[in-house]
Amino acid sequence: MPRRPRLAAGNLAYHVLNRRVGRLSLFETPSDYRAFETILAEAHAEFRIRIAAYCLMPNHWHLLLWPRRDRELSEILRWITVTHTQRWHVQHETTGTGPVYQGRFKSFPVQTNEHFLTVARYVERNALRAKFVRQAENWRWGSLWRRAQGNATLITWLSDWPIPPPRNWTRWVNQPERGEELGALRVSVQRGRPFGDEAWVNRMAKRFGLESTLRPRGRPRGS
Repeated sequence: MPRRPRLAAGNLAYHVLNRRVGRLSLFETPSDYRAFETILAEAHAEFRIRIAAYCLMPNHWHLLLWPRRDRELSEILRWITVTHTQRWHVQHETTGTGPVYQGRFKSFPVQTNEHFLTVARYVERNALRAKFVRQAENWRWGSLWRRAQGNATLITWLSDWPIPPPRNWTRWVNQPERGEELGALRVSVQRGRPFGDEAWVNRMAKRFGLESTLRPRGRPRGS
């Protein structure tokens, strides 16, 4: 069965995820993390992509992007992954040994209301959820840490959000997600299901041919 075309419409926010092939380590040293952050800064400078939030984890990364025009998402992610793959092989002296990433990135569109805040929280809370830190803002390799430093030079390539975060944002990020909320997000990650109000999700699914992401998996039960 052919792959469904990648949704890359402009003026939508997207959660984007990709992993190292075989779930091996993608970032092993601080220089590995810094190298990817440099690529994000270059992507912003070259293409003006709006990077709302991000979190780099040892074998994968999460981005929350807000592209302006159609196909911008696919173009930027292609540039990011190709550039990172090339530089990663050079840095690790592994050129010619095969792919770095497991495949195409995963993504899902996000409604730019309180659901955007839910996804931003999910992204910025990743290291805390994995118990790498006790406070989410202490994870050095993410947008929450950058904003928490109060240094304008650290956030020059991070964008404003379509909806302002609450004043107690950092405290909220540090609060555990509800199981229902986390489950819904993980379904969107796995299936590319739009994340938002029910009416908006149905509208996006119909507009972009994503109806299959709304159906339960597996064969229907017999009567």
